Amino acid sequence: MISSRPYLVSALFDWIVDSDMTPYILVDATNKDSIVPQQYVEDGKIVLNLSPQATESLSIEKEFVMFSARFAGKAMEVSFPMDAVMAIYAKENGQGMVFQEHDDSNPTDPDPNKKSISDTGKGESSKTEKVTRPSLKIVK
Repeated sequence: MISSRPYLVSALFDWIVDSDMTPYILVDATNKDSIVPQQYVEDGKIVLNLSPQATESLSIEKEFVMFSARFAGKAMEVSFPMDAVMAIYAKENGQGMVFQEHDDSNPTDPDPNKKSISDTGKGESSKTEKVTRPSLKIVK
């Protein structure tokens, strides 16, 4: 499956803005394709204000997030790949979502012990089948 991250980032951005709050996004500034103001990077991460008042020409696409903004009065074009997005949340109450460091949507090395229903026959369960449970994180 394709990554759900761009869809979630876009939906959460809309939800935060529609709730009259300020969308903040946490970005991995060490990503080689990230173009962010380096003077504001701390521990390889940067928090950016994505509110319509703080950005111009904001574009949240499947592969990249891009916008223009002013930092210390100086205009800058900012862009970073979607996989560099670590979290998106509302400044006022912290509600939002933290993403896993690596997106598991396109595994490069599938587990040979894990079987799908089609691998085991007519919906029969296999004793070697590995079952994984989804996990959720609470963001305060």
